[in-house]
Amino acid sequence: MKKENRIVMTLDAGGTNFVFSAYQDLKGIVEPISVPVKGMALQPLLKAVITQFRHIETLLPEPPVAISFGFPGPCDYPAGIVGDLENLPCFRGGVALGPMLEDEFKIPVFINNDADLFAYGESIKGLLPAINREFEKAGSPKRYYNLFGVTLGTGFGGGIVSHNQLAWGDNAVSGEINRITNKLYPDYSVEESVSIKGVRRVYAREAGIAFDELPEPKDIYEIAIGEREGNKTAALRAFDELAIVLAQSLTDSITLIDGIVAIGGGLANASKLFLPKVLEELRKPYKTPSGNQFSRLELEVFNLDDEKERAEFIKGDVREITVPFNDRKILYDAQKRVGIGRAVMRTHEASSVGAYVFALNKLDGKR
Repeated sequence: MKKENRIVMTLDAGGTNFVFSAYQDLKGIVEPISVPVKGMALQPLLKAVITQFRHIETLLPEPPVAISFGFPGPCDYPAGIVGDLENLPCFRGGVALGPMLEDEFKIPVFINNDADLFAYGESIKGLLPAINREFEKAGSPKRYYNLFGVTLGTGFGGGIVSHNQLAWGDNAVSGEINRITNKLYPDYSVEESVSIKGVRRVYAREAGIAFDELPEPKDIYEIAIGEREGNKTAALRAFDELAIVLAQSLTDSITLIDGIVAIGGGLANASKLFLPKVLEELRKPYKTPSGNQFSRLELEVFNLDDEKERAEFIKGDVREITVPFNDRKILYDAQKRVGIGRAVMRTHEASSVGAYVFALNKLDGKR
């Protein structure tokens, strides 16, 4: 997009911390402020939101034109009303957060699903344009226009972007991957395994320790890679279960969306541990009743975090073909493929970029 001088205040609302910032021309222009919110009652939390936005406002070179931010669901996002949140239980019965902030700051307020905005940001300034630049540099005709962004943290979220458009759905729940069936535990949702609580629960079970004695996911990751003392077998099993369940969820999602997959959230920091296992699962074939095998996906799948696989993904199968009844030559990439990789930006930054562009598009009357 062209240089943009308008300023939008942003918020990335997670189940543990709220990160406040302000963006101008796709860049953060203040130091982000992180506020712990886990366990807070509703009234103190709402007052903290107002206070932090007021503080951000004092740091800006000119008044903001809007507030735009991501929030976990369920919400009526167009109306700015927050519903009954599992990871922020103080929200109950419908809280008019957007209207409250509009009354307080006298500027438009836009709220979206946090994972949707993460995906939108990665499609604008993250993994999607980075991959397309590599195709261009390689002289390839291939380009990607669809991205599925998933966040692995307190919960498991997803967002869909197609041809620069954020997919909302008719009830603002498009991309809600957390409700897909859990492959290992069919009575549970996938989020019970693909989340911080899932990693910790498996470690507790395998290590035989009480849940309240558990190390944090970062510690479990360090145990798994041998950088911290602990039950390494249990740590590896925790991330293996995450990978197996995540892979099944991505199988279903990739089949429907057909685009680049960007992985963000706090657990993405452990991607080198679980992503190879995800790819291994995605490459396992299905079987037919007669005993034959066929690929789980109609696409070849590549790990974009692996240097060799990324190079193969960019290379593809480019051929020069001749147009029938004409001598004109054109390039054709015959390989159907999808790439999965860690997000380029930090999750709160990607969400803020998405929130920034979404707000400006709404102010300008664009979709």
